[in-house]
Amino acid sequence: MDGLAELHTHLGGSVSSDILWSLAHRQGIALPVKDYWDFDRLVTVSDPRGVPDLDALDQIYHWTELIQSSPAAVEVSVHGAIGGAYRSQRITTLELRFNPMKRNRGGERDLDHIILAATRGLDVASLEYPQVRAGLILMMDRTFTPRQNEIIVEKAIRWARRGIVGVDIAGPRPGHERYDYTAVQPMVEEARAAGLGVTIHVGEEGGDVGREEIGEVLEVLRPDRIGHGILAASDAELMRLLRDSEVVLEICPTSNLLTKALPDEGAVRDVFRTFVDHGVRFTIATDGPEMMRVHLRDELELLRRIGALTPEELKEANARGHEASFVRGGFRAARV
Repeated sequence: MDGLAELHTHLGGSVSSDILWSLAHRQGIALPVKDYWDFDRLVTVSDPRGVPDLDALDQIYHWTELIQSSPAAVEVSVHGAIGGAYRSQRITTLELRFNPMKRNRGGERDLDHIILAATRGLDVASLEYPQVRAGLILMMDRTFTPRQNEIIVEKAIRWARRGIVGVDIAGPRPGHERYDYTAVQPMVEEARAAGLGVTIHVGEEGGDVGREEIGEVLEVLRPDRIGHGILAASDAELMRLLRDSEVVLEICPTSNLLTKALPDEGAVRDVFRTFVDHGVRFTIATDGPEMMRVHLRDELELLRRIGALTPEELKEANARGHEASFVRGGFRAARV
């Protein structure tokens, strides 16, 4: 596999600690630590045992999103993430996702300037690394108001010609209760009508509630892809729906282990073998290589080592990543 495909990685988890450190100091951000190595532990899942839960992971994202909360920082981050992915992993299809409203300091920064900066980073990276097809996904959030999420989709449509290729929704569930995905159906339909891809974070955790959410997402939002979706492995009907609709799951094995979504490598193996046996389509990703301290080739080696996928099945999953990407025909740098 000369060229890898990574479709599920967050901008907040895709930038190396040294770049984030420099960006924080360049912007005069008051950090809670003064030593670089303490900072590295602050912005990554540094404990090999992982984090207690997704709330703890959100606290790490709080810092990376704050540091990336300026046009200059977003441009540097996008450029660095794309270049780093190609240089270290030979990734030739890459989608980066981020929430622009979590990078505008509560309205202090203009959203269009944040998004334009991201597309500039994409432009420069496409000139330096023409081998890479890259695109950006704008994310809604489950804690946002309907109007906030509407604005994000409006911005995604406005900037689609400059490299925005899809929309997503993630974030913690308000009150840890089941999220009503019908609330974003109008936004998703608008994005789809404008030619954007749709991927939805669902089914990462939550037990029965998470499985109910997968069913609702498949019925109401009809996404092209699902971020994670691992809970479907314990529900034959959900797997049938995924197979029949040809929805592609973006599975992040190490992230699922670090967040305790899957308890051990045996559970990872069982999930993948179940999906293979039921014809569920999936591709492999990291969720954020720098934050998770794992890269895509490490994920592939993990799955091979534990017997989750054969070498041929790994090649098929990677090929599916290229095919399922929202980046159509390669990204072209904007004319200047």
